[in-house]
Amino acid sequence: MDRRSVCIIVFAVSFRLFLFTAFPSLPDLLTNRVELSTPVTSFKRLQEGLFLYSHGVSPYDGGIFHQAPLLLAFFSNLPNSPILTNLIYILADVQSALALIQIAASGVSAATPLHTSSRKANSLPPWAAGAAFLLNPFTVATCLSRSTLVFTNTVILTSVAKAVQGDSLLAILALAMSSYLSLYPVLILPPLILLCYDMHPRPAGKPALLNFAATQTGIFLAAMVGLLGLSYFITSNSWEFLYSTYGVHLLLPDLTPNVGLWWYFFIEMFDSFREFFLCVFQLNLLIYVGGLCIRLRKQPLFVITTVLGISAMFKSYPSIGDTALYLSVLSLYRHVFPLMRYTFFATSTLLYATLLGPAFYHLWIYAGSGNANFFYAITLVWALALTVIVADALFAVLRDEWETERPEMKGKDIVQI
Repeated sequence: MDRRSVCIIVFAVSFRLFLFTAFPSLPDLLTNRVELSTPVTSFKRLQEGLFLYSHGVSPYDGGIFHQAPLLLAFFSNLPNSPILTNLIYILADVQSALALIQIAASGVSAATPLHTSSRKANSLPPWAAGAAFLLNPFTVATCLSRSTLVFTNTVILTSVAKAVQGDSLLAILALAMSSYLSLYPVLILPPLILLCYDMHPRPAGKPALLNFAATQTGIFLAAMVGLLGLSYFITSNSWEFLYSTYGVHLLLPDLTPNVGLWWYFFIEMFDSFREFFLCVFQLNLLIYVGGLCIRLRKQPLFVITTVLGISAMFKSYPSIGDTALYLSVLSLYRHVFPLMRYTFFATSTLLYATLLGPAFYHLWIYAGSGNANFFYAITLVWALALTVIVADALFAVLRDEWETERPEMKGKDIVQI
């Protein structure tokens, strides 16, 4: 790790420590923000679950706590110290940045065994990738709110970092942990397997892709079974945590407002249609993975990036921490940014939604001069901005791949017939 990366990390840690200590009421303020905390990541709900767990009451009996049992076991064994808790979240962000620096240093975003971009020279340097994560205001706000999404993002980035290093075992185990903490990371299992396969340390002795995929899927399932079994013992031999932790993602029993598209839609939904549209919304997340893996077989890291962006838009309980993760990984593809067509529009729309979202929520909840339509309208604008970024980045990567394969077409306009 070079000197600039160290300076970025030191500055980011110092900045977070300054905010935690100079503004002691800021974390509690951000914890209550629906843009940062959701029913499945809220630190406030984690505290409630810890209180019940420490007094011998199952936190999964009611409809309040929806987080993994291992988080209960971890935090219940820590001293009751806000400073220590804050340091844990800061260290999680540092580990995320280190993983992102390793991914950037590998150069996989611009050169894989199956594809080398003609714009490889313009790739993002590792220190800038770390800065794109640590200095992102969305990342800083997520850390200060102490959302447990921080740990999910850390394990996802660690998984990808191990994959680009050719360590498929640790990559799959890390992905199993992230899927255990939050259900939707399982969507990146297929492209992660492809990335592990492409980065296999012994190209001459690689097994067939189907055999490799079956082996890695088996390891993933075994790891998940082990984590769930451990959770079973943590919760006093009870499986009730399954519905509270994972069923809540699938069935959406808690309609607390967030930056996603589900909550308002299902508030207005007739009960007779609820199951049908739950299936439709869940399938909307799933259907992209296969097509992306086939079309972008040469660039599995970008498939992972795109799936993270789609999850940030369409998962049941998204927050701006999901967007922070997507934008940080997308920064690795700086070499294709000149090919993107709607950068100004997407950036402006994202900033517009970021600034007006809290204002509209205040008008609705506190001032009483608005209604739920105010806040839902701005979440639609937020989703529009993310949709444009995801689609435009996909176009840029496909255009770069096409120009690399056909250099004579570089710079020429594309006309759809």
